[in-house]
Amino acid sequence: MRWIFECIKGRLRFQFSPGLAEGTIMAQSLHVTIVLSFLVWKSYGVLSSNIGTLSLPVDHNTSTSIAPKNQGDSATKQNITPSNKPGVNKLISTTTSNVRSTTRSPKSTTTAKYSFNIEDLSEVIDKKVEKRVWRNEAEQGPLELECPPLGLESLRVKDTQLRASSFRRRGLGPHRGRLNIQSGIEDGDIYDGAWCAQYEDKKQWFEVDALRPTRFTGVILQGRSSIWSWNFVATYKVQFSNDTLIWKPAMNGSKEAIFEGNEDTETPVLALFNESSTVARYIRINPQSWYENGTVCLRAEVLGCTLPDPNNIYAWQQTEQVPQEKLDFRHHNYKEMRKLMKAVTEDCPDITRIYSIGKSHMGLKMYVMEISDNPGKHELGEPEFRYVAGMHGNEALGRELLLNLMQYMCQEYKLGNQRIVRLVKETRIHLLPSMNPDGYEMAFNKGSELAGWALGRYSYQGIDMNHNFADLNKVMWDAIEYDFQNNDKSKLINHYIPIPEYYTSEDAFVASETRAVINWMQNIPFVLSANLHGGELVVTYPFDRTEDWAPRFDTPTPDNSFFRWLATVYASTNQVMSNPDRRPCHNENFQRYNNIINGANWHTVPGSMNDFSYLHTNCFDVTVELSCDKFPHVSELPMEWVNNRESLLVYMEQVHRGIKGVIRDKDTDAGIADAVIKVDDIDHHIRSVADGDYWRLLNPGEYEVTASAEGYDPSTRRCQVMYDHYPTICDFRLTKTPKKRLKEILAKGGKLPKDLQLRLRQLRLRKLRASTKALNRSRDAASRKTQGS
Repeated sequence: MRWIFECIKGRLRFQFSPGLAEGTIMAQSLHVTIVLSFLVWKSYGVLSSNIGTLSLPVDHNTSTSIAPKNQGDSATKQNITPSNKPGVNKLISTTTSNVRSTTRSPKSTTTAKYSFNIEDLSEVIDKKVEKRVWRNEAEQGPLELECPPLGLESLRVKDTQLRASSFRRRGLGPHRGRLNIQSGIEDGDIYDGAWCAQYEDKKQWFEVDALRPTRFTGVILQGRSSIWSWNFVATYKVQFSNDTLIWKPAMNGSKEAIFEGNEDTETPVLALFNESSTVARYIRINPQSWYENGTVCLRAEVLGCTLPDPNNIYAWQQTEQVPQEKLDFRHHNYKEMRKLMKAVTEDCPDITRIYSIGKSHMGLKMYVMEISDNPGKHELGEPEFRYVAGMHGNEALGRELLLNLMQYMCQEYKLGNQRIVRLVKETRIHLLPSMNPDGYEMAFNKGSELAGWALGRYSYQGIDMNHNFADLNKVMWDAIEYDFQNNDKSKLINHYIPIPEYYTSEDAFVASETRAVINWMQNIPFVLSANLHGGELVVTYPFDRTEDWAPRFDTPTPDNSFFRWLATVYASTNQVMSNPDRRPCHNENFQRYNNIINGANWHTVPGSMNDFSYLHTNCFDVTVELSCDKFPHVSELPMEWVNNRESLLVYMEQVHRGIKGVIRDKDTDAGIADAVIKVDDIDHHIRSVADGDYWRLLNPGEYEVTASAEGYDPSTRRCQVMYDHYPTICDFRLTKTPKKRLKEILAKGGKLPKDLQLRLRQLRLRKLRASTKALNRSRDAASRKTQGS
């Protein structure tokens, strides 16, 4: 299963759902084995002694030194472990010329002052280095890069722009040499996790064509993604060219510069160039040494600024759309997010409200933006919709899209955009931009390019929240199995499945963030939702868990056709997903499925939000994987908004597809809560909410619908769902059963009405006749038996 594979690959800590008690011992043993097998200590920042480079490993809790095969002119690596300086996270060192443009002075939040003796570090840091900066864990904000990435990770750089001196096989070709690209489970397929050269010598190179003159400012390097192999480049050279015939190396004075690379396979390491001699169209990475038991393999990102084009020579390359909206396109940390949300409410106080559903483990509030024409109140017949982002803190695009969406809806509402006005007046919308604020802050402080694949994915407690909801699938399937074996339908239930007691206990391994979201689901009658993730381009729909623990198997819900419609709506209107010429992100081509897939048929996910939402509430939920890059660079955010704007809006509009109505008491006209709405031939029911209103999502067609409630006679009618974006009104008026009416009357001390007395008399007569017939039959049978003997 995928959560085991991720553990084996060493990228993620093992997680299991609270519902998987039977697999706990096995899982923990596996975790220990994997950790012992793949544990690699990561060093503090490592610096070349001759050139202004910057090495930033993701994790600095421990350090090590891996000697490359051939250092050439590179400096000797040393461990920099300032154990006598509490609170130190990493050391940034660069030349004076680079400090001015590539770093910012951190705002220290502590009173401790750090100092060190240059002579003690003389083997690592050249004395020409004029400025050194210590950064503390408490300091906020990532390192600012002078130039953005070209887009190897985000796929803006096409496969045709990548070349290499050689490669071992197709699956290890230059098109796989992209930062954070993930391999398939098996080595040897077409989806391996790096570019790997065919030969192990210093003549191998990896080349990127920027397509136009570019001032290159740096390279980010990473080792090979694989659960079976351990390969990375330890040192490398860089060359530049304008024609691929004449190559000019990056120099350090009179010597060719050698840059420090990786010490493990997953940690991204950044090297910054000197400002001179870096303008070219092509750049090559030329490995000089690599892991001694491995081979030449790397994943990379290149940083660079394209030069101005006053004569529009390269105008034909400008294919990206520019958003017309004036939105705040940048990554927002917790304080900045809160400030933006507050600004939106100040601009549109009549249709917005901010509220908190709880706190993270570290005490950060989980803020929600409500958008409605009557914020703070559920209105009869108006459906509730939600978007959730940031369940995995390092998947940052969803967070920014929801912040953009709330800004956009405020602006367009004020401008009178009829589509937005209709959405606001007819829907109560809830936007949760950060379900895992602790994880996001960890990833944000590393920076979009240096956070790697997994940093910030988990909660502060180390919990994967998409495996952390109660596993109600097992409860449902166990009840079905019991019915099959005992022919007893008393335990069968297909909706509003209660949460097991073990899950609600104090010692249950449940994140505080997960508990907050569950309470939120139970307090607001959501009808439709989507949770926004990153790292792929696909929309998945329930069920997310396979029934028999298979790694992957198509496991549809009774509402499979409508879930496929929901997934298709988002995928077909997303400009990147719907592009037939796009390449796969990592190790699976979802275009063959039209960019949608049953979640369990991709990889089994026990305890997912989608399955819990469907089985415990009325809400239909899908997962949207928004981008190949989990944490896109800030320069890519405007285009990502353009790619997803229409999808976000049209998906919200689907909350009005199907039927809706109010279940009322025929005598009092009061709404009936908890009435069960059953659609013939769909084995999944929903319930009415406190005021008696309900919403049932359905595809166009004619349906036989039955409403029933305790103490009432059921009522059935046919409801026609049209192709419009408006629901069909299907109200029900239920009649109390005589027993219920009798109880109510007697409770009030009243007398029975004549019609009820007549019905009760008729019921008594029926029972009397039935009992008399049964008695006569038994007497006749006894008489015949006596006569026969």
